[in-house]
Amino acid sequence: MCMVIFAPLFAIFAFATCGGYSGGLRLSVDCANKTESDLSIDVAFAYPFRLHQVTFEVPTCEGKERQKVSLIGDSSSSAEFFVTVAVFAFLYSLAATVVYIFFQNKYRENNRGPLIDFIVTVVFSFLWLVGSSAWAKGLSDVKVATDPKEVLLLMSACKQPSNKCTAVHSPVMSSLNTSVVFGFLNFILWAGNIWFVFKETGWHSSSQRYLSDPMEKHSSSYSQGGYNQDSYGSSSGYNQQASLGPSSAEFGQQSAAPASFTNQM
Repeated sequence: MCMVIFAPLFAIFAFATCGGYSGGLRLSVDCANKTESDLSIDVAFAYPFRLHQVTFEVPTCEGKERQKVSLIGDSSSSAEFFVTVAVFAFLYSLAATVVYIFFQNKYRENNRGPLIDFIVTVVFSFLWLVGSSAWAKGLSDVKVATDPKEVLLLMSACKQPSNKCTAVHSPVMSSLNTSVVFGFLNFILWAGNIWFVFKETGWHSSSQRYLSDPMEKHSSSYSQGGYNQDSYGSSSGYNQQASLGPSSAEFGQQSAAPASFTNQM
């Protein structure tokens, strides 16, 4: 039940906070010659974070000439993979919810539904782990590439001591941090659901039967062994009583011998 409720919701949060992101930073270049200064340089970037394609112009503080600068890095592969996993997990969660509610009999028919559900759950658990880890590394690269201090180092004007370069506004990464958190929450949710889906498959019931059969055989063999032991005890007792009879007869014969000897006397 938790899977039905939280899986689509967590998937929405994951791809919405990552795929819908757009941010930026603002820089200021104060040249020695104030007429060449630019105190408001805006640098905007967004999903899928192909930062090397983000370009902007800054003053060189050497006349009216301006320098074209681009950010460094490309985290599009990890970001797009993460969002793709989230979207497909969301669609599968919705489809599974519909099947659980309206097609329960079809789901359990021939045990095919639980087996497919189990395999898909394992695959999505693995994809969430890989996607979240890759996107966490990609986000770390995005933070470094968009750090205003790192961007200022790309400007030739900022390498001159007579010019003053400062960061006016840094990018806000809170939603991207949230996307990574929801990515790992989705992994925990899907991985935790593996056991519950496995219990619905025939593999779980067959393993239970396999474990119960040896126990039954062991208990039956134990009962037969106890019966044979009792019968053996009763028969051995009978033999001991039977062997007692001949000993008494022999004793009688031995006592009769002195009597005959007296008659001869």
